[in-house]
Amino acid sequence: MTRHSLRLRLALAGAASVALALVVAFLGLSLLFERHVERRIVEELRLHLDQVFAGLDRDPAGRLDVMRPPADPRFQRPLSGLYWAIEHDGTRRQSRSLWDQTLVLPALAPGEPKQSLVQGPADTRLLMLARRIVTGPNLGARSVLAAVAIDRQEIERATADFRRDLAPLLAILAGLLCLASFAQIVVGLRPLKLLRDRIAAIRSGDAKRLGSGFPDEVLPLTAEVDGLLASREEQLEKARARAADLAHGFKTPLQALTGDVLQLREAGMTRAADDIEGVIIGMRRLVDQEMVRARMAGRDVTARASLADVADRVIAVLSRTPHGDAIDWHNGLTAADCVRLDAGDLAELLGTILENAARYAQESVTLRAERTGDRIRLSIRDDGPGIPDDKLSHVLRRGERLDTNSTGAGLGFSIAQNIVEAADGSIVLRNAAPGLEVVVDLPAADERLAQ
Repeated sequence: MTRHSLRLRLALAGAASVALALVVAFLGLSLLFERHVERRIVEELRLHLDQVFAGLDRDPAGRLDVMRPPADPRFQRPLSGLYWAIEHDGTRRQSRSLWDQTLVLPALAPGEPKQSLVQGPADTRLLMLARRIVTGPNLGARSVLAAVAIDRQEIERATADFRRDLAPLLAILAGLLCLASFAQIVVGLRPLKLLRDRIAAIRSGDAKRLGSGFPDEVLPLTAEVDGLLASREEQLEKARARAADLAHGFKTPLQALTGDVLQLREAGMTRAADDIEGVIIGMRRLVDQEMVRARMAGRDVTARASLADVADRVIAVLSRTPHGDAIDWHNGLTAADCVRLDAGDLAELLGTILENAARYAQESVTLRAERTGDRIRLSIRDDGPGIPDDKLSHVLRRGERLDTNSTGAGLGFSIAQNIVEAADGSIVLRNAAPGLEVVVDLPAADERLAQ
C-alpha cells in the first residue's frame, strides 16, 4: 500500500481511533478503580471510627479514654499508615501507630463524618475521616472529636497494580480491534475492486456497462457512469455517421472532377488537368483521413471478427481485379483466428494490405496466423520485389508513396497503421527475400464471440 492508498488511510485512521479509545479507556478505568478503592477504604475508616467511639469509657481515674481500641493490628505498629486520635476538653489520645507524631484534627461541629486529605507522618498524605459527637450522660455529656486516617499510598499502590494488570489486556484488545478494523476495511472496499474489474472489462471489451450488483452507496455512481458511457456511444455514433455522410457527399463531386480531368487531357490541357488531379488527390486524402478518424473514434471495444472470414471476402473481391485475378492466394487462416476488431475495420485493414500485395506480387500471396496467449500475429507475404531496406520506415508515413506511377494518395499503409494502433496492435514491414512480409499484431478474441 502506498501513501495515497485509501486502504492505508483507513487503516491508519482506524488504528489511531483504536489507540485513542483505549488510552481513554485505560485512564477512565484507572480513575474508576481508584474511586472504587477509595470508597471501600472510606467505608473501612467509618467502621474503625465507629469502633473508636464505641470504645470510649472512663478509666479507673475517671478520665474519658478509648478503653477498647479498634482491633486492627496496624493501629499498634508504629508508623504503619493507619492511625486514630481523639480530642476532648484539651486532652488528646491517639493510637500507638502514630508514635511520636500527631494528627492535625479539623474543627468540626457535631454531625456526620467529614472526609479530607491531611499531611501525615514523614510527609505522607493521609485520607482522614473525622467526626464530633456528644457523649451520653453516663460519660459526662462531653464533646468528643475523633478521627481515623490511612496513608493514601495504599490506594495508589492498588491503582498501580490494577494498571499493570490492565495494560496487557488492553494491548491484546488493541490488536484484536485493529484486525477487526482491517477486516472491515477489506470487506467495505471490496465493491471498489468489483468496480475496477467491471471498468477493466469495459476497457478490454468484455462488457459494455458496469451494471448492478453494487452496494446502495455505489449504485448512484455506477448509474451515472453507465449513463455517461451510453451518451458517449450515442455521440460517437452520430459523429461517425456525420463523417460518413460528409465523405460520401464529397465522392460524387470528386468523381465528376475526375471525368473533367480526362476531358481536359483529351483537349490537350495537360497542365490544368494535372493541377486539378492534384487537388482531387488532396481532397481524397482528407476524406479518407477523416473516415479513418471517425471509425477509430467510434470503435466498439466489444467487437470481434474472424480473420479467415474477412480475408475470404476481401480475397474474393480482389480476385475480380486485374492484379488479383492472376495471383495464387494461399489463405492459411482458420476459424480460431479471431481478433478484437470491428469486421469493417478489419476488412479495410486487410483490403489495404492485400491490395498492395496483389499489385506487386509475381505469382502468390500467403496469409497465416499464430496465436500466443492473448495476441494473434498475422503474416501477409507476397513474392514481389519488396521494398529497399532504407525505405521501409517511409511506407507507414502519411502521404508517402514509393511508387510515383501510382495514382493513390499515399494513405494505404498509414491508414492500416492507424486502424491497428487504435485496436492496441502494431504493424511491421520487412523484406522476406523474395517479396514483402507485413506482420500485424492484434489482440486475440474468442472465436465463439466473433462477428
